[in-house]
Amino acid sequence: MAVFNKLNGFVEHLSEGVHNLGSDQLVLALSNVAPTAETTPPTSTTNDCILANVTEITYTGLSTRNLTTSSSAQSSGTYRLVLDDLTLSSTGTVGPFRYIYLYNDTPTSPADPLIGYFDYGANLTLNNGESLTIDFDQASGALTVG
Repeated sequence: MAVFNKLNGFVEHLSEGVHNLGSDQLVLALSNVAPTAETTPPTSTTNDCILANVTEITYTGLSTRNLTTSSSAQSSGTYRLVLDDLTLSSTGTVGPFRYIYLYNDTPTSPADPLIGYFDYGANLTLNNGESLTIDFDQASGALTVG
């Protein structure tokens, strides 16, 4: 099972009004470069916590990476973001990749701010006709802030 790692820059972006997680378009980005190994690590500062600092793979032959928000609400002071599961389907070879970033495609300043990433622990490659389902926790939510 992949582990989700929230990026520290996301917390500041959220606090400063960059994100509206209930209505903005969230998207997945795939990479085979560890976050700390990037030329400008998206983990270093809030200003660096953007998609431009991620080395993305080529998406030729891959289905949409856009996510659907099914619920965005708070209860008793705890916010919960619920995302529909997404199946990535391949019509050719896609990868290898190990990291799947969650980012917000709507803001323009900064553009494409990152939220966090999943580390699959090993390289994955989708061959023609294969798929990978990103299973977001429907009960607990993909992200909680409390």
